[in-house]
Amino acid sequence: MKFVAIVAIINLANYVLVMIGVGRARQTWQVQAPPVSGPPEFERALRIQQNSVEQLIMFLPGLYLFAHYVQAETAAGLGLAYLVGRIIYQRQYSRGLNRGVGFMLGFFVNVVLLGGALVGVLLKFGSLD
Repeated sequence: MKFVAIVAIINLANYVLVMIGVGRARQTWQVQAPPVSGPPEFERALRIQQNSVEQLIMFLPGLYLFAHYVQAETAAGLGLAYLVGRIIYQRQYSRGLNRGVGFMLGFFVNVVLLGGALVGVLLKFGSLD
């Protein structure tokens, strides 16, 4: 489970970097809080942050549930794949490019983590009978 925790921390650190990016974009494009609209470059930075938190809500519980009910090493590997997807998404979207590949990789990992966790839980409950 220590690798799962490390992967979770790395993903959370990536999110901190995304939040810092929004702060820098606010300074660069002179968009003082609380407004959430401004130049496209600022809006993309903000949308990256919003999408990242939306995905983390699924990722973190899925990561730990999969690790507990299926296998921790596989969960950690999937967590690294999720991180790669998020980084691709962030880089592509910040440049105004198609973010589909990075988004889909992260989303696919979330589906695998949640689906695997569900199967693992159901199998565990089935073995209690």
